[in-house]
Order: sequence, then structure tokens, then C-alpha cells
Amino acid sequence: MDLTTLEKECLGCKRCGLCETRTHVVFGQGSPHPKVLFVGEGPGQQEDEQGQPFVGRSGQLLDKYLFAMDLDRSTNCYIGNIVKCRPPQNRDPLPEERQACMPWLREQFRCLQPKIVVCLGRVAAQTLIRPDFSVTKEHGQFIQKGDTLFMATWHPAALLRNPAAKADAFGDFVALREKIEQLGL
Repeated sequence: MDLTTLEKECLGCKRCGLCETRTHVVFGQGSPHPKVLFVGEGPGQQEDEQGQPFVGRSGQLLDKYLFAMDLDRSTNCYIGNIVKCRPPQNRDPLPEERQACMPWLREQFRCLQPKIVVCLGRVAAQTLIRPDFSVTKEHGQFIQKGDTLFMATWHPAALLRNPAAKADAFGDFVALREKIEQLGL
């Protein structure tokens, strides 16, 4: 199955209760052959309204970091989320919601075949790297899982709430750029 077919199937998903309150499924956005796959926890209000990931204030901040690293969501990276529908009041996705959506993310992963995955925030890191992952202590470190490198950094929304962490997060993106160059991606 290709990414376009997968997205069409996902748009009708009713695997969990989040389908009852969504405006749009937020499948993902970006290059079908990305250098990096960025994964957040789930769509917020603006993402739910527009059907695209990271389009609000946190998305604008993410785009600035991407631009500084010669990455662009339309040409060489892909952005998605653990869950494809907005949790009410932007709460963390529940474990059963994450579990219901994981087959979609696994298939995206299979289609995209990223060499590097960057988890944006605690929920993504604890879902994709390991349950006790601490972004504040382990951000910017690369972890090999199979043929893929995983790294976590702060979620852009967390950086808007805690601007003091922006320098560390930028350092993570610099490390990402260096890893991309090292791997010749």
C-alpha cells in the first residue's frame, strides 16, 4: 500500500472515540522520501480545523527550526503524529487511543522508510523510544532501533510555554543536521 492509499483509508478511521469529536483526520504532511520523520503526539485545535500537522504557533516555531537546518516539510521531511485525531482540550492521548492509531503510524513508517525519526515531546518519545524516556534528560541523544535512528526533543508547544529550553532544542536540531550530513542523507 502506498502513502496516498493509506491516507485515504485513515480518513475514515473509527478505531477509537477521538473520531467522534474530530473535525478532520490529521494524517501527516511532507515528502514521500523524507530525510527525517518528525512525530508529535496529536493534532491541536488549528490542526484539527485545517487537517494538517503543526500549523498553529507551535508549527510556526517548528518551521523556523526546520528552515535553519535546511529542512522543509514540503521537500525533504515528513511530519506526523502518534494519534491522527485531536484529543479533547488538547489533553495527552490516552494509551488506548495511541494503541488504536499505532497501525497507521507503522504503515506510514513502512511507506516513508525514514533513516531518522525525531520525537517531538514526551508522549511521542515515550511511545516510540521507551516508556520511561525523559526528554529533559535525554534530548538530542540518538538511539538506534533496527535500521533507524531515533532522537527526541521538546515539543514546540512546550518551547512556547518554556522559552528557556529553546537553546537546548536548537542544539538538538543542530545535532540532527550533523547526523544527516554524517549519514549522507
